[in-house]
Amino acid sequence: MGLAETQQALIANGLRDRIVVQTDGQLKTGRDLAVAALLGAEEYGFGTALLIALGCCMDRKCHLDTCPMGLATQNPELRARFEGKPEHIINFLRFIAQELREYMALLGFKTVDEMVGRVERLEFNPEIKAEKISKLDFSKLLAPLPSDAVRRCVVRQEKEKTHFDEALLPMIENTLKTGLKTTLSSAVRNTDRTVGAGLSGEIVRRFGAQGLPEDSITLELTGSAGQSLGAFLAPGVTIRINGDANDYVGKGLSGGRIIIRHPPGVDYRPQENVIIGNVALYGATGGEAYFCGVAGERFAVRNSGATAVVEGVGDHCCEYMTGGTVVILGTAGYNFAAGMSGGIAYVYDETEIFQTRCNLDSVDLENVWSKDDKEVLHALLEKHYLYTGSAHAKEILDNWENRFPLFVKVVPIEYRKVLDRMKRSEGRNAEAISATEEVYV
Repeated sequence: MGLAETQQALIANGLRDRIVVQTDGQLKTGRDLAVAALLGAEEYGFGTALLIALGCCMDRKCHLDTCPMGLATQNPELRARFEGKPEHIINFLRFIAQELREYMALLGFKTVDEMVGRVERLEFNPEIKAEKISKLDFSKLLAPLPSDAVRRCVVRQEKEKTHFDEALLPMIENTLKTGLKTTLSSAVRNTDRTVGAGLSGEIVRRFGAQGLPEDSITLELTGSAGQSLGAFLAPGVTIRINGDANDYVGKGLSGGRIIIRHPPGVDYRPQENVIIGNVALYGATGGEAYFCGVAGERFAVRNSGATAVVEGVGDHCCEYMTGGTVVILGTAGYNFAAGMSGGIAYVYDETEIFQTRCNLDSVDLENVWSKDDKEVLHALLEKHYLYTGSAHAKEILDNWENRFPLFVKVVPIEYRKVLDRMKRSEGRNAEAISATEEVYV
């Protein structure tokens, strides 16, 4: 249904000739591909079917590290059971292609391009007597398209002549050779995607994963950045933006620092306005991020080592997080911390409704009372204010003793058990060292 609607909307708006439409979901046979093509799809994605071809038995234990077929596990004993081969996928896709060719021959098409969007070749089968199906209306789903409509992509987009990072590389060459710090200023647009990724790749090629010393390269940008700003940003690179950014900010952040703040002189409250899109810090492994505003959904999903401060988040924040620290200085959406197994999150719960929005299957909520937590939080808020000039952070810092109790600490249950064991072990080691020193003094 979504595919048909997409095709009709693109044609109605005169955009179909320059957009490639891809569909996926439950594509298992050549007939499925034929129907998808007639509805307007040009590319097809396979997921579950390929896993089945490799031996998946759909036991639905991918997240437990106990996959009985050895696909989704790191356990050496279980991995030894995996019998899948690339040839299994190749054979499956060949059978799919063969069946698709048979349907194309029945319909009179020589190429897939010819059949894309030919929705008039589909019709409802009235012989199906199932009660529920007989009540369905397919008239809009199979609505005929204008005869002169372009039904597939015929205008290929020109590749960007120069990527944003390509223009920066010559400017940082001196820093890479001498180690002297460099600050570069530039405007940025939403068509500038993965800003900083190419830069980071060059740094890692020359210096390895340890990158450069802190703030060796600073990018001062103004405007609205495109998707994946600071993706895989390497240590030693700092990106500051006066403006906002699209989805996937800091994807795979690997040690760099990202700072996004509102332009000076705005007449709105940043803590109530979105400044970055969805899925920021997805799979981040290290580094820092400070956002003076609200983030979209799925913030810090699968974060395993980055530290972040943001002034509000949408749904599914910290989902499947395994490490790192996240501080939320505002409201949080629903399903917070679903599947979270590591790391710590602190949420400023001024309205005291956070408990109703947190997924408590794998985490506990605690009051922030320890000296260590207090010091960590205070230091992060000071950094956030220093980097972004956040009025909200300053307000909390100025009334620290009164505002500090409003923070809620989110701790994964199993992660806390590990931390407790580590503390007990450190205590025993400290006692042993003290006793040894007494013996030899």
